[in-house]
Amino acid sequence: MKARIGAALAVWLGVAGLAMADDQGQGSVVVELYTSQGCSSCPPADEILAGLADRGDVIALALHVDYWDYIGWKDVFGSPQFTERQRAYARAAGARTIYTPQMIVDGMEHLVGARPAELTALIKRYEAMPEQAVLDVARKGGTLAISARPVGHLPQGAVVQLVRYKPEETVEIRSGENAGREISYRNIVTEWHSLGTWDGSAPLSMDVSVSDSQPIVVILQEPGPGRIIAATALK
Repeated sequence: MKARIGAALAVWLGVAGLAMADDQGQGSVVVELYTSQGCSSCPPADEILAGLADRGDVIALALHVDYWDYIGWKDVFGSPQFTERQRAYARAAGARTIYTPQMIVDGMEHLVGARPAELTALIKRYEAMPEQAVLDVARKGGTLAISARPVGHLPQGAVVQLVRYKPEETVEIRSGENAGREISYRNIVTEWHSLGTWDGSAPLSMDVSVSDSQPIVVILQEPGPGRIIAATALK
């Protein structure tokens, strides 16, 4: 998909001041960006995600897919696992095709392309939704303590997921559609693991071993994948 870079960034700059002023929300909205270094339409969306990365009310995650690698540049962060996660979202939504760039807000809203005004509105909408679960995460040496309690009934339960990411890295792209560009990426997902399921009928408590100080995100998400009901980040 080919985006109009100038128009996308102009709209983003127009709403960035409003968005950044509202970064003390009651909960964290998860924004997943499916992107690729081999996609010429992706840099505007990468910049939008970078603008979200330091907000306190958003957990911004860049998942690099591998299906653009065939055109001449292998994305150094690309993973078939992230491609499959994007495909799973498409299946859940009844869509036949996947695209880059694509942003998914709280597991529910799908935005193809760099659409900052719509993204800002969706973040505000999901911030305002009532809590479905209270999630607490604490790092104690090499152990991550995860606890949660439901707020009301959770009919589908949740998948407990652990995400690790690199805060930032700059890549010189030497071939493919973005040949000759040097691009800085933010919140680059390196691992995404399912830790198990929670039926939501009683409080959740689990301990997980963690081996380094790389930032951590814990996500409770309805199966499907469906709506993200709670998420917490430790930087």
